[in-house]
This record gives sequence, C-alpha cells and structure tokens, in this order.
Amino acid sequence: MAALLEIKNLHVSINGKEILKGVNLTINKGEKHALMGPNGNGKSTLAGVIAGRDIFDVTQGEIYYKGKNLFDLSIEDRAREGIFLGFQYPVEIQGVSMTNFMRTALNEIRKYRGQTALTGAEFMALMEEKKKIVEMTAKLSNRSVNEGFSGGEKKRNEIFQMAMLDPEFAVLDETDSGLDIDALRIVASGVNSLHNKTNAMLVITHYQRLLDYIVPDFVHILYEGKIAMSGDKDLAIKLEQNGYEWVKKELGL
Repeated sequence: MAALLEIKNLHVSINGKEILKGVNLTINKGEKHALMGPNGNGKSTLAGVIAGRDIFDVTQGEIYYKGKNLFDLSIEDRAREGIFLGFQYPVEIQGVSMTNFMRTALNEIRKYRGQTALTGAEFMALMEEKKKIVEMTAKLSNRSVNEGFSGGEKKRNEIFQMAMLDPEFAVLDETDSGLDIDALRIVASGVNSLHNKTNAMLVITHYQRLLDYIVPDFVHILYEGKIAMSGDKDLAIKLEQNGYEWVKKELGL
C-alpha cells in the first residue's frame, strides 16, 4: 500500500538560510506521528511546506501525498485534497462569521470532489454535531473567525474546523501551546475522536504532556534540520527526562 505522505530528502531555506537539511518521513493511513525538537530546528517550517505556504524555498527533495507530487498542487488544492493545518498562532478574520467561513470552505471541498453543496439545514445540523466534539458554545460559533477569542478558544476552534472538514491528513502545529489543563483535555479528546484508520496526523509539540493525551504510534525528533531519532511513545518520555543535551550526546555531537 502506498504511503499517505512521503517526504524524501527535503531541503528548505528561508531568506537564504537553510532550515531543513534532508528530512525523510513516511506516514501511512491510520497512523499518528509526533514531531518534537528545539525551537528553530524546522518543525513549523515543515508544517508550512506541507500546507503550501509560499515563504519557503524548497531547494531539494520531494513530497508525495496520495501518490501525487505535492509541489504540483496549489495551497487551495492541497486543502481540497484533504490536507489540514492547525496553526500554532491562529489568526483573526474580522467581519467573517464562523458559520459563513466554514460553509464556504466545506462546500468548496465538496465541489472539488464532485459532491453537491450542503443545504443550509444540512450544514447547520452538521455544525451542531461537530461543535460537541470540542464543547463549543453557540455564542462562540456566531462570532467572527477567532476575533476576540482566548488562546484556548482559538485552539478549540481549530479542532472544530478540522472536525467539519474531515481531512485525510492533519498537521497540528503546537496545538497545546498556551492551553491550561482543561482546554488541553478538550482539544486532545477532540483530536482523538477524529482519528481513524482512513486518516493520519502529524502532531508537532515541545512537550510530552500532550502525548499523554494523544498517544502517538511514532515519535520523531527534528534536530539541526534532520530527523535525528525516531521511536515509539517512550522516546518522548526519554526526551522529557533528559532534554536535548541527551540527544546531542546520543548523536555524538
């Protein structure tokens, strides 16, 4: 079976500085992967490249998604093909209600896939169902996208959007940053409920605490622009206990 996402020898620069220096990673359907590493080592860069952000310069390497060359797809078509990026710092969109935003996004995806648009009643029923996943209130969904939201509300809103769009591959970039324990529980519960054998997730985090809630099949450590170590959930525990100096020692650096 072909991999859902396959990254081969990926080199990426920004403003002439090389950030990713030969990343290799294979993710199959049904898998949850965690990506850890110090600040400035390329975790968010990798997320942005997958999603299609145009501020990066890919100098070498390939990414295949469902057998297609990802670099042949626009940022919009990547979303239509089932790629979702949960932002580390979700932006506010003033004057655009969550309801209109999500209905437009969802029906664009349905159109791309040859499906009919949801009626207003169908969409509202779906939204009410998915709001429950992250314990979202009616008041929250009627506001403009992320406008005036707390940090926890913004992260819950990201997972709500993920629930609505039902992506095949989701990248969650430090979804746990800034969350208190209750918000972390709600967000993690939502993520777990959305995972199944037909999709996959890449969870980017600094802290092992998130992985107590979202238990990964594989953990990777991105260090100095490359995936330096891979293992199961126990690798995250070792990293939490020993820090990145332990990684340097293990790598002989």
